[in-house]
Amino acid sequence: MPLIQSEEQPQAGSVSELPDRLPFPPITYSHILNCSYQNWHPRYRTFTPKSRAIPLTPQFVSWLRADGIVLPPDEARPTDPDDDDDTFSDDDADEESDPSTEWREIHDRVKSTIAEYGGIVTPKLNWSAPKDATWMAATNDLQCQSPNDIYLLLKSSDFITHDLEHPFDGCVGDSAEDTPSPPPEVPYSLVLRKYVNFNPALEFRCFVRNRVLLCMSQRDQNHYDFLFEMRDELRSRIQAFFDEKLKDTFPDPNFVFDVYVPQPYQRVWLVDINPWAVRTDPLLFSWLEILNKKDPIGIQEDDGVEEQFVRISLNGDITTHNGAGEEIEDIDSESDDDEDLDEDDEDSPFLPEFRLIKRDDPEAYAFTTTQYSAHKLPQEVVEASMTGPGGMSEFLGKWQDILAKQAQESDTDSETA
Repeated sequence: MPLIQSEEQPQAGSVSELPDRLPFPPITYSHILNCSYQNWHPRYRTFTPKSRAIPLTPQFVSWLRADGIVLPPDEARPTDPDDDDDTFSDDDADEESDPSTEWREIHDRVKSTIAEYGGIVTPKLNWSAPKDATWMAATNDLQCQSPNDIYLLLKSSDFITHDLEHPFDGCVGDSAEDTPSPPPEVPYSLVLRKYVNFNPALEFRCFVRNRVLLCMSQRDQNHYDFLFEMRDELRSRIQAFFDEKLKDTFPDPNFVFDVYVPQPYQRVWLVDINPWAVRTDPLLFSWLEILNKKDPIGIQEDDGVEEQFVRISLNGDITTHNGAGEEIEDIDSESDDDEDLDEDDEDSPFLPEFRLIKRDDPEAYAFTTTQYSAHKLPQEVVEASMTGPGGMSEFLGKWQDILAKQAQESDTDSETA
């Protein structure tokens, strides 16, 4: 994602000053597994959108990994009992072309879950949703009304392929031994979430380091005026949610989580938990910027003036603080116990940077670039675009030669005909 420069975190003046590798701590196998949906969801299911995880058999996983897209027949074709020859031959052909015969139980559970959730679901695997493949769907989004809608997205997605083939890239074992340990087996699951028409303006990505909520980013790449008016309230709600629900319960001290805060902005929903790794999109930040950030100790806004903000706990208690972390006013708390906890908690006044897209940010007007568009191009095109002007020029020359050769072959075929 494009980087929006921060006045708090100036970037290096030249490319030569940037490190060769981002200063991530070692990423362990267990951290990746802890961020797998079926591992964290049972702990937090009371404040996540309704969903069901269907364990996948080796046969289904093998079918996902296989080349080509062969889908089960949508409906069994009624047969004529008087035409025995036709009946037997068609049944045999259907059985041979129906991949779900090897995982019929999964197929049936997918159908029943769709029906249970009102006829529309959105799919994902352990870590990723097939968002890069929505161009294959008739609705151009993740809405699925049939098993084949789901299978088509899964089979067409590079994100799903990464979950299947490269979940532990760049990871190390959990032991301190020098001998590298092999990656563990992954128990894959298909997650079907009941479709909810989320307002994309109210989805946010939050970055946690050493169990401190470091910073937050708007997820949708558009400008929304009303978010700036609500920034303090949203930030306080998310901070309180993290403190009370996630801070001491997630196994790892570093992770990234996504939340949704629907109107009337009184409740926070946990949408996903992502690894603290370069594979997770930092959105309006850069990973170098995040990794070099100091822990939040009062927030400086863009004009350099300390802000005054309101901290709202999940039970509705309200405390006003200034940017230096000093309490200004205590407003009608219903619980004396909670007041005492807030006074004793040294971290309570400190809130993270909350980055939103401003009206004049170029990201708000990038209408010509489709999200995940790189995943719709041949790999050679993407690689050429990353090698600089010379690489792209060389590729364009080869591409023109290919087109000219195809045109010549087409003319020859026409003359022959």
